[in-house]
Amino acid sequence: MRKQPMNRISEKGLRVWRLYGIMQTILVLLLAAGAGVLTYIFEWSWGIYAIAAGVVLIYAYLFIVLFPKIRWLRWRYEVRESEIELQHGLFIVKRTLIPMVRVQHVDTSQGPILRKYNLAGITISTAATNHTIPALVMEEADELRSRISVLARVAEDDV
Repeated sequence: MRKQPMNRISEKGLRVWRLYGIMQTILVLLLAAGAGVLTYIFEWSWGIYAIAAGVVLIYAYLFIVLFPKIRWLRWRYEVRESEIELQHGLFIVKRTLIPMVRVQHVDTSQGPILRKYNLAGITISTAATNHTIPALVMEEADELRSRISVLARVAEDDV
């Protein structure tokens, strides 16, 4: 088996994923509060409060602390002359090779949260699917987009 790709995404990406986890946890907290209101209205057991609090705490730990860290540690990529290799996954690590001759176009995208951290994602489009490299520093994303575009053009000319 090949060695894993060399390049990692930005460590700021870990902060962004944790921020997403905080936002998701707030939604779960609101649902738990709704369960608490129902418990009060229908005079159900107070144990439901404990269960709801436990669910929120476990969810917060998983989606704010654990999963973003594992995801960041596993996300790797490498751009070579003839191919792009991606590795990612939380529980199941997926490795993908994208031949340069299959690359149709490359986009960068940046939402408001990524913009705050000066990050962008790159989307590599082929005829069959799209592949994304998330959370790269903006300058690195622009440089990588240009490099992939040039390599894809050269690969197309060689065919």
